[in-house]
Amino acid sequence: MSAPMVFALALLLQASSQGTAPTPAPTADECLACHQEPGITKTFADGTTKSLQVDGTIVAHSRHAGKATCVDCHTDAREVPHPERTFASARQLSVAMSETCQRCHFSDYRRTLDSAHAAAVKRGDLMAPVCVDCHGSHDIQRPNQPRTKVADTCAKCHEGIAKTYAASVHGRDVARNIADVPTCTDCHRTHDIGGPHQAGWKTSTPEICGRCHSDPERMKQYGLSTDVLKTYASDFHGKTAALRKGSQDDGQAFVALCTDCHGVHDIVRANAANSQVIQANLATTCRKCHANASNTFPQAWLSHYEPSWKHSPAVYAVKLGYSVFIPFIIGGLILQMLLHLWRMAVNR
Repeated sequence: MSAPMVFALALLLQASSQGTAPTPAPTADECLACHQEPGITKTFADGTTKSLQVDGTIVAHSRHAGKATCVDCHTDAREVPHPERTFASARQLSVAMSETCQRCHFSDYRRTLDSAHAAAVKRGDLMAPVCVDCHGSHDIQRPNQPRTKVADTCAKCHEGIAKTYAASVHGRDVARNIADVPTCTDCHRTHDIGGPHQAGWKTSTPEICGRCHSDPERMKQYGLSTDVLKTYASDFHGKTAALRKGSQDDGQAFVALCTDCHGVHDIVRANAANSQVIQANLATTCRKCHANASNTFPQAWLSHYEPSWKHSPAVYAVKLGYSVFIPFIIGGLILQMLLHLWRMAVNR
């Protein structure tokens, strides 16, 4: 009889001798006495098997080491032999085990229930990621150290998008370990992960981009203007987007958002040769919505500049004129009405 089997039998005899006394939780060393054996496996209803071997060194260096014991996660493993649990497949086991995480991480778990991933699981897509797919199982570490780890984790499912992102201005800077450059979770959030198929996601794009691009301290490092959100919100595109904010996307383009002009995961510097917003490419970009736009069409747009004597002086002059003319007209009308009412009162 092998050493692990003798050890398991000893535990069983000990539990029997104690009558109805609560079964003490086995220590990690006791669990590893069996689970370090290379031949230990579990067979599922679909005929596949999964190794139950655990590397004690990996467990000892995980974030849970010294904080959580084996039975804190494997709650049904206090008894030896362990009660039989039947699963259709190894994937079904992983999904079921992720429910255990809420015992310690309830706040994060509750947010996952509103995520695009949880919605996919509810639809019956068992391949949609759950806790262990992103954080690991026995080898849990900090999810954002190094910072490239976030995109690498997402790439396990979103490989094509991850490659595109890695070549973008954001992805290249993240690869240089620059901490304030957005990675996947900065835009899509962490546990309550959102995506373009959710109601109101696309119309929230300016707000998402604005979290970084309206931060003076952050933008100062890169020599970028913080007026981009304000100027966008004040023009036709921004005002239309504000009216549609939170609405369900019907698949039809209704107004240009940040990502329509600058790209999504493939964002590059605005002055790069392949940028969608440099002068040479701007007309093509506009034609995504304005099919018949001429090459001079973009000149009617002020870009993200505030009109001034330096940029669009004619527009700025009209703006100044109206800022005087409109109050003068309205003030004159109000004065006329007041004088009329005064005359009516005097002539009574």
